[in-house]
Amino acid sequence: MTNFKLDPVHSSVAFSIKHLMVSKVKGEFKEFDGELSGDVSDVSSLQFKGSVKVDSIDTRNADRDGHLKSADFFDAEQYPEITFVSKSITDSKVTGDLTIKGETREETFDIEHNGVSKNPMSGGQVTGIIVTGKINREDYGITWNQALETGGVMVSKDVAFEVGLEFAIEE
Repeated sequence: MTNFKLDPVHSSVAFSIKHLMVSKVKGEFKEFDGELSGDVSDVSSLQFKGSVKVDSIDTRNADRDGHLKSADFFDAEQYPEITFVSKSITDSKVTGDLTIKGETREETFDIEHNGVSKNPMSGGQVTGIIVTGKINREDYGITWNQALETGGVMVSKDVAFEVGLEFAIEE
């Protein structure tokens, strides 16, 4: 079994959510970590465990970020991390336990494994995965919202995300 070291400089954890029923707000988490192990030639052997520091949320608006860290949303003080632990990985899907705000649910997301490449800078081998999906934030106790006078709500319950991770293969 091979272990892989996350390269955070070439990785990202991004999300988007519908705002005021007419646009999308995008953001990212700046601090995260991940562990990958297994045989890259057999994706079903891969195992992944990742975490995100809630306090590192960045939507390019300090007031909004502060609100998202509050008890109305993530409650970063009481629940400082979001975690995901895979249970199974296929060529196109990853299933595992996602924990947000103390609530754990099994989720299945799309995954794209991009094979192995040689890094010309380090000379070592790297592998990458991209995980995309959507969750219902209300399933995790993140229910704050505000009705709009024109109908609908301020913030959608559905949150789309894309996680792109690059790992160095440890020899």
